[in-house]
Amino acid sequence: MSENIQLTHDEHVNPNIKYPLSLLVDDMNDPLNVGSLFRLSDALGISRIHLCGDTPAPPNPKINKTARSTEKYITFETHHDAVAEIKRQKDKGSCIIALELTSSSIDITSDSVKDFILQNSERPFCLVLGTENEGISKALLELAELTVHIRMCGNNSSMNVVSAASIACYEICRYLTPC
Repeated sequence: MSENIQLTHDEHVNPNIKYPLSLLVDDMNDPLNVGSLFRLSDALGISRIHLCGDTPAPPNPKINKTARSTEKYITFETHHDAVAEIKRQKDKGSCIIALELTSSSIDITSDSVKDFILQNSERPFCLVLGTENEGISKALLELAELTVHIRMCGNNSSMNVVSAASIACYEICRYLTPC
């Protein structure tokens, strides 16, 4: 049996995989969370980030701190109006999924979510993320084709938006074919 040795960053081989999944971030006011979304997108092969409303964008020292240079590799766009951008994405054929706990949201790990993704696999996907305190606006929720949540096992009904996005993106990418 060979010795299990941790690899350095220089030994990592970039497989250059991208999935037909983008993030739409609306009014996320914490630049550290935005930077973490860049790092997440790089790690999971997310194609693009749409920074909407009052969400800070690079260049920003706090974004750079948590992004760890990934803001240089992830395509991003800024948009004043998230609703207009979601409508534009829908017009381009994107499948819109909102990550929010609502009265009709579905557990991200359920077979119905898997089936939905597989049935729409020819389309690009856009995952909508909201503010840390307010969540996703009603106007954006109404434009989503599917609203998903992460099943919570404790007393709290939420987690950090980047942690939740990590779980959701991983689950969605499991069923997508790279671009």
